[in-house]
Amino acid sequence: MRKCEVIFDIENALKQIASLEAEMAAPSFWNDSKKANETIQELKTVKVKVDPWLSSQKGLHELSELLTVVDPADQGSLEECKRELVLLEEKVRALETQRLLGNENDARGAILSINAGAGGTESCDWAAMLLRMYERWAEGKRYKVETVDFLPGEEAGIKNVTLLIKGEFTYGFLKAEVGVHRLVRISPFDSNKRRHTSFASVDVIPQAPEDVQIIVAESDLRIDTYRSSGKGGQHVNVTDSAVRITHLPTGIVVQCQNERSQYKNKATALKVLRARLYERQEKEKREARKTAYGEKQDIAWGSQIRSYVFHPYQMVKDHRTEMETSNTTEVMNGGIDLFIRAFLEWQAGKGNVREGKK
Repeated sequence: MRKCEVIFDIENALKQIASLEAEMAAPSFWNDSKKANETIQELKTVKVKVDPWLSSQKGLHELSELLTVVDPADQGSLEECKRELVLLEEKVRALETQRLLGNENDARGAILSINAGAGGTESCDWAAMLLRMYERWAEGKRYKVETVDFLPGEEAGIKNVTLLIKGEFTYGFLKAEVGVHRLVRISPFDSNKRRHTSFASVDVIPQAPEDVQIIVAESDLRIDTYRSSGKGGQHVNVTDSAVRITHLPTGIVVQCQNERSQYKNKATALKVLRARLYERQEKEKREARKTAYGEKQDIAWGSQIRSYVFHPYQMVKDHRTEMETSNTTEVMNGGIDLFIRAFLEWQAGKGNVREGKK
């Protein structure tokens, strides 16, 4: 059934591409420059979705033809075909995951925040481990990551961090990570080598679209400057370049300290504030329509969405989808796509979540 749905989507998209290209070929196309640019952008958007599918179909066709001429006794060629098939299968699975991203905000960039829970150094270290995990994940996707705010722990790790992650469908993927993440391990900070449980919360909101007007009056803002205490070394720590902005009507507080320039930090902080106000506005609309916003849980200690167990056994398990894997090393190196895929299928009500095999 899924295969038929995918073919149907591609066929419709190809018809849309043909229609848009025919429109662009008309002599009067540039008479209305605004409409022309909108058409060009629409064509690019559709092609971004279709081209990977066409590329996968081409790869499958070429691999099928190759298998018809490969000598069954040629183990080297057969192993090469097997490797190509595994890569192609993973590529198709990634495209199937992307196909589940149909909400308005899914294609946008994301603002991700990690906050250490109660537990002092243990939780701060756990928050730092999660930060590394998401940075590795983004690196693997070739997404651009920008640290907006960073507050280190007193002894180790971080108390909180805010990242801007830019790339297609970044928010659509990372919305699966919203909630409390629980770690169970033998503490490296405990001289008695006892087992500890640590918590950290992850929040993700979409970056506000450029064409949406979020009016922020200067009179509604309180802007404070201070000396940076985060990453970056002396070049950001020698002046009061860090900026904290409080939106007085809502009480929303954002801050940025990653640049030497106070002006740039203010601009970035305003961008984050705009995104948070946009998310607040969208949430009010959803509540007014009495519709559920995905399956996002309240961030509260004791309602963890995922557990990471390093001792007495190795396991990472998502409590919403029941997806689990024993390959904790891969997960902590950014291999979280199996959990994201399971979440999107679960959210869409497909009911085909399987146990991870890693």
